[in-house]
Amino acid sequence: MVLTLSLTPGVQSPDAKTIWLFREQLVKAKAINKLFGLFDTRLKDSGYLAQGGQIIDATVIAAPRQHLNDGEKALIKEGKSASQIWPESPAKAAQKDIDARWTMKRGSLKQSEAGAPSAPPPAQIMVPMFGYKNHAGIDRTFGFVRKWAVTHAARHDSGAFEDVLDQENIAQSVWADTAYRSAKNERAVRRAKLKSMIHFRKPKGKPMPAPHRRANAARSKVRSAVEHVFAVQKHRMALFVRTIGIERAKMKIGMANLAYNFKRLVWHEGKSAPA
Repeated sequence: MVLTLSLTPGVQSPDAKTIWLFREQLVKAKAINKLFGLFDTRLKDSGYLAQGGQIIDATVIAAPRQHLNDGEKALIKEGKSASQIWPESPAKAAQKDIDARWTMKRGSLKQSEAGAPSAPPPAQIMVPMFGYKNHAGIDRTFGFVRKWAVTHAARHDSGAFEDVLDQENIAQSVWADTAYRSAKNERAVRRAKLKSMIHFRKPKGKPMPAPHRRANAARSKVRSAVEHVFAVQKHRMALFVRTIGIERAKMKIGMANLAYNFKRLVWHEGKSAPA
């Protein structure tokens, strides 16, 4: 049986159970990549070609923290399934997300005197986070998400670089922060016949060369546009992974990327509409 939803003005919205069942059908069909591709094709047919170069970044999408003992953590690292870890309790196994991971995210401490001329800069801290990562690449001209991938949160940002590298972008430039600068990723850029605009790393124990510092400052002005995607998803959409397992997480985060593109298209169309 194929489950469908019909959303029309004036009709009562589906309840939570109906939406959950519909999403489960999408997960089983592995439909998110096809849905995303169909909308991207529609964008291109409407003149919204991927152009201007591409900007790549990743962000952690939080999930409920799992309370595990050392033995359970060790079994997860060995690759055991939930049913193997908790064979005596199928209900407990069904509620344990063994795909999400912990990671450390850089943050800043807010200070009461922030903004005052004599106030020290906010202290940098490392914040533990649990969940998944949304790796995304947008086109510079229109700001649509063109490529994306989902991994557990502990995966390094640069690990999914080639998965989100868009070879269909009309322009050659690829912007990303220093986390993406590696010999492997630079080779991937060259193989794709693209131009690396990835931030330069500071040499260990040495000051940043002035040309690299100026280049990074110029690149930051372009690269920062990708932060708008994550800000919309985390704040306006309140994106949080409450599902179990990475396949459901891919569906939820993929739908958030698709929903962002819907909102972006409405914004572009509103700009071009007559007053």
